[in-house]
Amino acid sequence: MLLCLCLGVYYLTPFLRWDRGPGEPSQAVLLDFEHGRLFAFFIEIWPQEFYFLTGLLILASALLILMNAAYGRIWCGFFCPQTVWTDLFLLVERWIEGDRRERLTKHEAPLTLCRVAEIAAKHAAWMIISLATGGSFIFYFMDAPTLLRELAHSEVSLLVWTWILVFAGTTYAMAGFAREQVCIFMCPWPRLQGAIWDPQALSVNYRDYRGEMRTSVKKAAEIRARGEQAGDCIDCNKCVAVCPIGIDIREGPNFACINCGLCVDACDSVMAKINRPRGLIDYETWLNIERGRAGAPMEKARLLRPKTVGLSTFCLLLAGGMSLVFAMRSTGSLSVEHDRNPRFVILSDGAIRNAYNVKIVNHGGNPRAFSLDVEGIDGARLEILGAPADGKISVLPDNSQTVRVTLTSTSDKNAHLRFLAKDESDRSYVAAENFVAH
Repeated sequence: MLLCLCLGVYYLTPFLRWDRGPGEPSQAVLLDFEHGRLFAFFIEIWPQEFYFLTGLLILASALLILMNAAYGRIWCGFFCPQTVWTDLFLLVERWIEGDRRERLTKHEAPLTLCRVAEIAAKHAAWMIISLATGGSFIFYFMDAPTLLRELAHSEVSLLVWTWILVFAGTTYAMAGFAREQVCIFMCPWPRLQGAIWDPQALSVNYRDYRGEMRTSVKKAAEIRARGEQAGDCIDCNKCVAVCPIGIDIREGPNFACINCGLCVDACDSVMAKINRPRGLIDYETWLNIERGRAGAPMEKARLLRPKTVGLSTFCLLLAGGMSLVFAMRSTGSLSVEHDRNPRFVILSDGAIRNAYNVKIVNHGGNPRAFSLDVEGIDGARLEILGAPADGKISVLPDNSQTVRVTLTSTSDKNAHLRFLAKDESDRSYVAAENFVAH
């Protein structure tokens, strides 16, 4: 169910629509690199606002640490894209070639026509999934329905095909062959576990105080018949066989464990067959494992403790601060740059003229007309070179306009200026500059 949910979110998100008005992209989630904008429903981020992405990365890291403090590497076991696509590839492999024991038997047996057909069918299914994954990733960068129609009619550019094949090849290699090698050698997250591992987190652990000493079912029955204690572990190694990382959880905490719980399910099925209680391998805190070894009573895992409360507070404050900054951000900006050479010009009538480059940016979705004014010097004449008769500066949506401006004054004193750009709805943007007279 969780696998279907994650895949559904990935494949369907590019096709969600969001009305942003005429002339604006209607795709809910779009990385519009051509125009330098990122869209996520009602959110629009410009290149100069990439600090929001930095904040999101910090928030994501804090959330991962919070999840680790509560449930160990639950992200890696259930939500990580590498895990999701590896599980999907393994599911296809089981459907076509059978379970692990059957696959090992077939691997050792000589090739037959039926075996060749199974291998071909498996890899064909993997390639189809990889192409669908690569194509869906491209949908996040272009209008998805339009690109889908172009793909259906083979009208896309060579560049698009190249990137689809690159992402498809990466998926095919990582999920089909690399698998646990990605988690062990390529992913940086396991290397941080030594610093953030929490003994109070609910993670997959082996109750060695109950499982040792290991013996067969028959010998365990004989030991119990004598009134002695026997370990529940029969050393079937099913927990190792199903582990996607290939570790033995019975050896103790391992930072490579991704908390997927496959060994828990495998062990519970064996315990059911030999009429022993479930939970020999289970989601348990390491503190309770140590209490079990000492014969002390177990304690219920506490999600609310100083570490998790502190991390949750930090995440809420960061998310709230980013939301506040986003809500208060401006829909435009004004910048003014004084000419450097010459700094001023003395006209024939003795007046002094300064020249400026004024840039007005319109972050809104509609065209806007701005009037320009200046404060800080009396009796000065402002002239916008090349402006229309009404003196308005028109700026297209999601665009900027740079104009040449001169300011002439009879004053022979330097002055601090405030340039004001005001649109039709009286929203003003201010920039400071100087008037140079000597």
